[in-house]
Amino acid sequence: MNSVQETSKQALPATTTGASQKNSIEEPQERFLKLLVTQMKNQNPLNPLDNAEITSQLAQISTVTGIDKLNNTLEKFLSGIEDSQVMEAAQLIGHKALVPGNDLSLENNAALAGFELPQAVDQLSVTILDNSGIAVRTLELGAQSSGTNTFLWDGITSSGTQAINGNYTFSASAKQGDQEITVKPLSLGLVKSVSPGEHEAVLDMGELGLVGMSNIKQIF
Repeated sequence: MNSVQETSKQALPATTTGASQKNSIEEPQERFLKLLVTQMKNQNPLNPLDNAEITSQLAQISTVTGIDKLNNTLEKFLSGIEDSQVMEAAQLIGHKALVPGNDLSLENNAALAGFELPQAVDQLSVTILDNSGIAVRTLELGAQSSGTNTFLWDGITSSGTQAINGNYTFSASAKQGDQEITVKPLSLGLVKSVSPGEHEAVLDMGELGLVGMSNIKQIF
C-alpha cells in the first residue's frame, strides 16, 4: 500500500509538469477561441455580442495566424539563402579579391590594388606611402571610368630606386574638371576561410581582417 502511495506521489509532479507544458505550447488561435466562447457564455442577454464584432475578431486571429505562418516560412527561406551563400563563398577560398581598404602589399617587385569611382574622372592620382607615412611614389593614372578599377605599382620609388618588398598604404584623389571626386580605395587580399555571419557569409582575408561577402568588389 505504501509503495502505491509513493508511486502516486511521484507521478503527480510529472502529471502537473505535463499539463503545464501543454498549456505553455497552446496555439494562439486556441487560446483566442476559448476566450471568445467564454465571452459569449457570459454575455449580457440584453446586449448580446454583435455578429459583425465576432466576425471581426475571427478575422483578426486568422490574420495573426497567417502572419505567424508567413514569418516561419520567411525564416526558413532566409536560412536557406544564408546556407547557400556560405557554400558559394567557400568557392572563393584560395582566390584573391578586392575589398575596401588602403593596404598595399609589394611582393616580387609588384603590387596590385584598386579603387572605386562613382563616376568617370579626367584625372586620378595614387600616392604610395611607407610604414612611416612618407610618400615614396605618386602614380598619375589619368582618366578613369566609373566603377571598380585596378592599378599596378612596379615598386619603383620617386627617386628611381627599387622599394623593398613589404606592406605599404596608399591614398587616391580624383578630379572631373575642377570638381573633386570621392575615391574609395580597395585592397587586394587572399581569402583564407569562410564562415556564416549574422546576415551574410564572412570571409577571413588574413591581414585585411574579416570581410562580409557583400564587400567583395572583384575576384581574381
